[in-house]
Amino acid sequence: MDFGVCVASHINDIDYVVRAEALGYSHAWLADSQMLWSDCYATLALAADRTSTIRLGTGVAVSGTRPPPVTAAAIATINALAPGRAFLGVGAGNTAMRVMGQPPHRIREFDRYLATLAPLLRGEEAMMDPLTAGATGPAPIRHVMPDKGFVNFDDPIPLYVSGFGPRSLGLAGRYGDGAVVALAPNAAVFRQFRHAIEEGARAAGRALDFDDFYTTALTTIVVLDDDEAVDSERVKAECGAMAMAAVHYAYDQWRNFGHQPPNVYRDIWDDYCALLETYPEERRHQRIHAGHNCWVLPEEERFLTPEVLTASSMIGTRAALVERFAELSAAGLDQVMILPSFDARFDVLERVARDLIGQV
Repeated sequence: MDFGVCVASHINDIDYVVRAEALGYSHAWLADSQMLWSDCYATLALAADRTSTIRLGTGVAVSGTRPPPVTAAAIATINALAPGRAFLGVGAGNTAMRVMGQPPHRIREFDRYLATLAPLLRGEEAMMDPLTAGATGPAPIRHVMPDKGFVNFDDPIPLYVSGFGPRSLGLAGRYGDGAVVALAPNAAVFRQFRHAIEEGARAAGRALDFDDFYTTALTTIVVLDDDEAVDSERVKAECGAMAMAAVHYAYDQWRNFGHQPPNVYRDIWDDYCALLETYPEERRHQRIHAGHNCWVLPEEERFLTPEVLTASSMIGTRAALVERFAELSAAGLDQVMILPSFDARFDVLERVARDLIGQV
């Protein structure tokens, strides 16, 4: 099992990635949300200059904010700075789009995006859909100056497709070298993820070998001290932001599609919705994601119940966590990437490295 770190991209926080490399983390996934954090590619460029072994990429790039050739050229530029260490995680996006008042790509749009992006990442020609109303139709495109160090397509750039439902996981199987998935509560659920990925590959006529297909789950980890409660102040400080980000996502799904929230939110849901409804509808999209995956707003701290905390984070004793990792690894999960709360990020980085990296 590999351990990676998901980073809320911060142009002045490169020391965090440097420390992750020193502690043995395999990947640094820099998040892409332009109305929340620093630009992920500028941050990746600085990280590439100050590291030598850790793999660097997007966690994840958002299809709706950049056309495929822009994304391909951006990560190929990072690959020129860190040859063979760059990867591209990409998803349809929720937060990055919703915080701008825009919907994320639907499955059909995301499918077309990946169909163009995948060959471009290999330095090959692809068909580009029109970007403007005056265009006559799809056009063949490729990077016409890939030599002289502008970009690097010679060293492979793995494509990891983010998927949280059967159809998006199917696209990971169709186009990806791997998938970014939600944290599975157990091995049986993770096998369901794998089945959806395999179905997507099969529909595309692709033979998928899971020995070569890399899967990563996003979460964060809190190693409990002896007799520590799962809702202690330390636990809340370390993973509260991840827990509330999951609530934010559930609210978006309910607000925009009418999807009922998970049962673990039933005790907080009415109160949480009432809080958000005190904000003007035309600006509520900004408020929903305030503090996103960095900190918990004071008025939201009351929602950090044990059920909410454990729904999205791995919280347990070292022994319990080792057992859970072993189960997920046996089911085929290759990596867990952690996104701790911002103020506690170095503490979590050190504790997970000390208690888990090298032990799992």
